[in-house]
Amino acid sequence: MAVQTGRSARTEDRRRALAAGQRAELLAALYLRLKGYRILARRYTVRGGEIDLVARAGSTIAFVEVKYRPTLSEAMMAIDAWKHRRVSRAAAHWLAANPWAARLTLRGDAVYLAPRHWPRHAIAAMRLALD
Repeated sequence: MAVQTGRSARTEDRRRALAAGQRAELLAALYLRLKGYRILARRYTVRGGEIDLVARAGSTIAFVEVKYRPTLSEAMMAIDAWKHRRVSRAAAHWLAANPWAARLTLRGDAVYLAPRHWPRHAIAAMRLALD
C-alpha cells in the first residue's frame, strides 16, 4: 500500500471528511424526523452562508447546524461565531425565498453527533442575526 503525501493526502482527507459530514447530516435528519420534524431543505448553500438542515415542527422553523466529532463535547465546541454568521446569512436568504415562513418561530438549532452516542439536539443553540 502506497503512502500518500502532500496534495493527494489532503484531497483524500477532505473527501473522507465530506463523506463523514454527509453521513452525520443524514443521521441528524433521521433523528429529527423521529422527533416529529419535517425536513424542508438539506445542505442549503448561498454565497457566504450554509445551513445543514432546515426543519419544521408545528409553527417553528429550525435552521440546524450538524456537528460530528470524536466526542460530544468537541462537537458542542465546534460552532463558533463565524459559523453563527454563515448560518444567519443563509437563513435570511432562505426566508427571502420562502416568505411564508417569516411569520413562524425561527430558531438556530444544532445536532451534535459522536461515535457510540445518541445524537444530541440543542434547541436554540445559536442566536440568528436576521436583521
